[in-house]
Amino acid sequence: MGSKLRVVLIVVGILVVLILIAPFFIPVNQFRPAIEEKASAALGRKVQLGNLSLSLLSGSLAAENLSIGDDPKFSSAPFLTAKSLKVGVELMPLIFSKTLNITGVVIDTPQVTLLHNPAGVWNFSSLGGPAAKAQAKQVPAEKTPSAAADLSIKKLELKNGRITVGATDSRKRSAYDNLNIAASDVSMVSKFPVTVTADLPEGGRFKLDGTAGPVDQEDTSLTPLSAKLAISSLNLASTGFLDSSAGLGGIVDVDGTMTSSGGQAETKGSAKLSKALLVAGGSPAGVPVTVNFNTKYNLRKNAGVLNPSLLKIGNAAAHLGGTYDTRGEATAVKVKMDAKDMPAKDLEAFLPALGINLPKGASLAAGTLNSDLDITGPTNKLVITGNVGLFNGKLAGFDLGSKMSAVTALTGIKTGSDLLIDKLTSDVHMAPDGLQAQNFNAVIPALGTLVGQGTVDSKNALDFKMAATLASTATYSSSGGAPVSGIGGILGAVGGGKGNCKGATIPFLIKGTTAEPKFVPDVGGIAAGLLKSQLGCVGGATAGANPLQQPNPAGNPANAVDALSGLFKKKKP
Repeated sequence: MGSKLRVVLIVVGILVVLILIAPFFIPVNQFRPAIEEKASAALGRKVQLGNLSLSLLSGSLAAENLSIGDDPKFSSAPFLTAKSLKVGVELMPLIFSKTLNITGVVIDTPQVTLLHNPAGVWNFSSLGGPAAKAQAKQVPAEKTPSAAADLSIKKLELKNGRITVGATDSRKRSAYDNLNIAASDVSMVSKFPVTVTADLPEGGRFKLDGTAGPVDQEDTSLTPLSAKLAISSLNLASTGFLDSSAGLGGIVDVDGTMTSSGGQAETKGSAKLSKALLVAGGSPAGVPVTVNFNTKYNLRKNAGVLNPSLLKIGNAAAHLGGTYDTRGEATAVKVKMDAKDMPAKDLEAFLPALGINLPKGASLAAGTLNSDLDITGPTNKLVITGNVGLFNGKLAGFDLGSKMSAVTALTGIKTGSDLLIDKLTSDVHMAPDGLQAQNFNAVIPALGTLVGQGTVDSKNALDFKMAATLASTATYSSSGGAPVSGIGGILGAVGGGKGNCKGATIPFLIKGTTAEPKFVPDVGGIAAGLLKSQLGCVGGATAGANPLQQPNPAGNPANAVDALSGLFKKKKP
């Protein structure tokens, strides 16, 4: 037994020595041109390898460096570089017949640059495409099969890589680290399983898991795909696809599926947008937005359709639909949003994302919101136009009469600590630099009707010109022995003590910010004309009479304006 054991040990030792020294006697570098040629033909790009070495223990060839050229239409820099490349091979054919059969490829720490031009075409589109076909045609078909059809890899891995994404006409780039790609039974002419994972900027995560292939020989981007898609904590402001200076941002989570065939791709699933920001000067929304979406995308035209989809904020729901176009530096959209009977209370925490902050201490306690909006433009400069309306609303903790003290000092109106709103409608135009409101119309039982127009800029500053027409139920006049007050009292005195000014219009301005609005009387310019047109309601005027011809000097509207101007401490016009 001892002699047999000794023989076995000697044989094992010889084998170990052979395994260790054999790679030095096999000229593996002679295979480098063949590998470069075969890879270049398959990819349609120039492939370069560094020095090759052989490991019999792992059955692999290793290259010190790897470089894959880019499409010259996009860049002269490499499309992919890597520190090392390991190619698994079948050892027996390699040693005895010098035949190279690849079993696996591992690319370590690759750096990949993805670029798209203004037409929306990506630089990876030509990988394995026309160039590969052209090179395959150089070899007689009857002698050698094409490189693309001949390429088959049992296992392909990209480990610890980085993808840099950008446009050819922009210096902006976004980097995605820890890229890992794993595929098996890879072939240019058949379907194969693939998994892609990567870290997203600001700590997010991306995963795609499914099947791809066969590789489209005309345009790699048209390669059929069927996969599950999961995106978590994607920070929109750091993707490079949105202009963060325009105030756009948020955190996105996506759970969906992707299918692509014949140049048509479909994506459907659900997306959640948290901490949304839609205008400059806004602040992150306190509630998330969820969207159940379904899109179809034409890969040849780089344009798609958003099929009817549902957007929800709490119990508030809206319907979306439209088109989008990815050509150019930013995706352009044309989307319509239609919403009916959305609970206003559920929307309150989202308003800051639109640059709208309720007055301090106030809250939307009741009401429903309707909207009919068009969302258009590039994603970095979205414009929202249309009509919004609030019905049967209640703004709790907001005493309009107190806030309008400079105005209500002339009306004697008290609205109470909560503001009830029968309806409030307005045409709106919302852009990254702020909001414009036209045809503003509000019916407030305790006050009357408010009409006007104005703007809210990117810093939440208000600039509105308004007019309040007093309601018939508002207490605004007094008579008898007690001193009179308010506009009713003044106009009553002007009319000979018969205050009867129901329906009088009081013009005013709204300044300050959405959080701290300031109501300022306006008796100059156009506002004075509004007052004069309303002073016919004084008690001394007879039906059909011209109030400018009243014999009583106190009844002259110009004198009434004098009185009002004095109270406001402004000069008459």
